[in-house]
Amino acid sequence: MTRVDVVTMGEAMMALRWSESMALGRPAQTSIAGAESNVAICLARLEHSVSFVGRVGDDQPGELVMRTLRAERVGTEHVFRDAEAGTGIILFDRPVAGSVNVTYRRRGSAGSRLQPADIAAALENPPRILHVTGVTLALGRYCVDTVTRAIRTAREAGCLVAFDVNFRSTLWSPEAAAAALAGLRGQVDVAVGSPAELALMAGIPNASTDEAARKLLAAGAREVVAKLGPRGAEAHTAEGVIRQPAVAVTEADPVGAGDAFVAGYLSAHLDGLDLPMRLERGNLLGAAVVASHGDWEGAPRRRDLSLVPGGAERVHR
Repeated sequence: MTRVDVVTMGEAMMALRWSESMALGRPAQTSIAGAESNVAICLARLEHSVSFVGRVGDDQPGELVMRTLRAERVGTEHVFRDAEAGTGIILFDRPVAGSVNVTYRRRGSAGSRLQPADIAAALENPPRILHVTGVTLALGRYCVDTVTRAIRTAREAGCLVAFDVNFRSTLWSPEAAAAALAGLRGQVDVAVGSPAELALMAGIPNASTDEAARKLLAAGAREVVAKLGPRGAEAHTAEGVIRQPAVAVTEADPVGAGDAFVAGYLSAHLDGLDLPMRLERGNLLGAAVVASHGDWEGAPRRRDLSLVPGGAERVHR
């Protein structure tokens, strides 16, 4: 069996997007979305081998998910078709110009039924990186156990474990999230999130990024990466803090930018680049997705990295 670069796990959903108010009855654009599948597609476009683990329904939305992942060269051999639950759906509505309302139809979905046995085969031949997020933790009754076991198995096999906090208030409360995140605090190598999300994972409400990073590094993380949106990103390690400014672009759609940043950061990790270059590639991918519509559609392929505005000066091979 060939060792893949990255295994990621979570829920990929059918996405419906309206360019104006849904209530007007205009046609919607159909695609797929989900934090982990976004990362998987972005990494595959950068020529890394990626395997996605999850569940979709035995339905047409599930077929769309499978077909899209395969078209983007993401491995789907560990995606299970669930005959007892449907594929989740996400709706992007624009009731007022310049605004976006996001609605999920995922309660009881196939993706929420992810179980520990589903991840086992994907980790038999350990990948270089296991990437998981807090979204998956919150999806269903078995998901905390599934994520915890996957991380433990990956660490025992010597994989790098990357964890994006990705707190979603529509899925669970800060208190519930903090309780689940506490169990992972010393189990991840690369912790990623906004300053507020890193404080949540550190178990220090309202902590500064520096305070949260110190707590997470002391618990065992090698790198704590803060996504700062238009201010760029910063990485905290035992050696200090590295900061990189964002790539300036005209925003078309901010959804998916954080996932693209993670993909760029992990891609640079896989390429053996140093910390500043990891942040640069993360910022570059985030900018490319922000400048286009959709969660992942604007993510560049490796050969096109230099075409992203500002990319020619930032691309490192």
